[in-house]
Amino acid sequence: MSLESALARISLLQTALQPQPPAQAPPAATATPFSTLVQQAGASTGPVGLVPASPGGTPAGQAMLNAVRNEVGVAEQPPGSNDAPRIAQYRQATAGAPGPGPWCAYFVSWAARTAGVPLGDSGQGFGRVDDVYAWAQRAGKAIPAGGAPPQPGDLIVWDEHIGIVESVGPDGSINTIEGNSSDRVSRRTYGSDGGGAIGYVRLG
Repeated sequence: MSLESALARISLLQTALQPQPPAQAPPAATATPFSTLVQQAGASTGPVGLVPASPGGTPAGQAMLNAVRNEVGVAEQPPGSNDAPRIAQYRQATAGAPGPGPWCAYFVSWAARTAGVPLGDSGQGFGRVDDVYAWAQRAGKAIPAGGAPPQPGDLIVWDEHIGIVESVGPDGSINTIEGNSSDRVSRRTYGSDGGGAIGYVRLG
């Protein structure tokens, strides 16, 4: 082998043994923020497994709900007596603390007083449903049935019965918490007409 051939061979070997530059990676994909992915999914399919929260509700209404949710299940002792130690405490929210009797209005009077928005011009509370609604109409707090839809924390008023709206479903159904319903504090669900409610009272 000639010197020139040997040098050419060495040059080829050196070139072959030199480190090669790394292959260029494709440009990295820009990460999509999680919030954007959620919005995109919601736009095409809607939220999965989530029930829309009831819109609105005043701070006073929410405070009432916070109070009454812990009362669900309080029952008359004995059944049909319109009385129990806890029901007697509801009556204390009404001026004069009357004796046992139909107590749905006492219950909402207690809830309103507990929330810091007592019913009545002087915060006296009411023992009769008619008196609650008459006061609400005078005070500009009444919403007739068929007007604006109720919000969580609104009082829901029927002829001779009253409760508190807990939530409104996506289909317009109205979920309530009511005193003196089957002799206890109970949860109930009605259609969008509130089971024939005559109106609502919004406090706060």
